[in-house]
Amino acid sequence: GRGPLGTELVPSPARDLDALVDAAEQVAKARAGTARHGGLVFVVVPPAWLEGPGDGLRRVPWWLLLASSHHRELEHASDLATRVASANPSARIGLTVHGVRRIEEARRAFAHAARLGRERRGLTLRSYGLLVDDLHVYRAIAAQRAVGIAHPQAAATRALMDVARLLEEDARSGWLDRAGASAEPMP
Repeated sequence: GRGPLGTELVPSPARDLDALVDAAEQVAKARAGTARHGGLVFVVVPPAWLEGPGDGLRRVPWWLLLASSHHRELEHASDLATRVASANPSARIGLTVHGVRRIEEARRAFAHAARLGRERRGLTLRSYGLLVDDLHVYRAIAAQRAVGIAHPQAAATRALMDVARLLEEDARSGWLDRAGASAEPMP
């Protein structure tokens, strides 16, 4: 059912990327027009599924990667971005750096990942902000409540709101419509 602020978790029995994209498209179409202010469908994709057969990579126009500021994770995110861009050169690929303590740490991490993407494929990686390492996140998890509801004034909540705003601005900019993919899921 619907959770806080209209969010909804929809489990999928999908066993590969193509089936997961099909399921996400069905959810997006079923929910189209029902949200008062529009909405986004996020799909969590196991990284191993990006290597499988099928055309799922080509069908998804917008990708959000999450990585910590550790070089190994940033290189892994860059590898995933390169794999997506190889299959779908017109895909919009963004990165949110999580678990950082300072904005400068996130800036350096994003710059490193963006440089790797440019060097490996000429890829332009978009920044979708940062998520701070905040004790309130762990407290919210323990309480089984959304951090934004459990701790509305926490730094983690403000950072999450910034990431959501960046994603919403991109979604509302019309580039998805111009790409012919307004009802597509966002992994």
